[in-house]
Amino acid sequence: MALTGIVLIGFVFVHMAGNLQVLLGQEKINAYAHALQSLPMPILWGSRLFLLVCVVIHAWTAIVLIRENRAARPQSNDVEVTKRAGLSSLKMGLSGTILLFFIVFHLLHFTVRTVYPEYNDMMTSVGAPEGEEVHDVYTMVLAGFQHTWVSVFYIVAMFLLCGHLSHGFSSVFQSLGIRSESWRVKIDLAAKAYAWVIFLGFSIIPILVLGQTLDIISFFDPSLFSDTLASR
Repeated sequence: MALTGIVLIGFVFVHMAGNLQVLLGQEKINAYAHALQSLPMPILWGSRLFLLVCVVIHAWTAIVLIRENRAARPQSNDVEVTKRAGLSSLKMGLSGTILLFFIVFHLLHFTVRTVYPEYNDMMTSVGAPEGEEVHDVYTMVLAGFQHTWVSVFYIVAMFLLCGHLSHGFSSVFQSLGIRSESWRVKIDLAAKAYAWVIFLGFSIIPILVLGQTLDIISFFDPSLFSDTLASR
């Protein structure tokens, strides 16, 4: 669980950094997305399969650990008192399950594009190399988050991810045997800071689109962002 957790912790940061290019405008995010899609097939699908395997192993290990914990104490205490375990650590199984469903939805929404098939028809030459047509990821993202239930679901899922990462980031050091008592407070603070950075980084786009804060959005891209929202 710790080793796959390290991979997933790193991936969410890279994924967040890529997503934030939406704030830089249509050309930037479309060029970035096209560059990813144009990677050699072994690299593109190799990385996808590697991440999928990590998610499966992470989830499977969690199920095994939960079963082992329950088997070790088949009857719960009448009064539960914890000294260090917070809500995030106590609800890791629940948040992890919801996040697993969110990952499936996210892939169907923006990658496979079966939730809203019309996203497949969004093409543009903006951000394309040598004037070719590429998938208009910029417009797709804005259109996707204009659905209130989608934006709310994403924000709630990112809040759960924040709690999951806050405990998981810190637990990695303990699971690998490299967390000492003297470093415990510093590691826990770093874990919380990282988790909130991820939450804000992933949530800022749906929050801006959902709130239609055009004065903030126009600072990043005055050419198209406001027009896309106005068409809602």
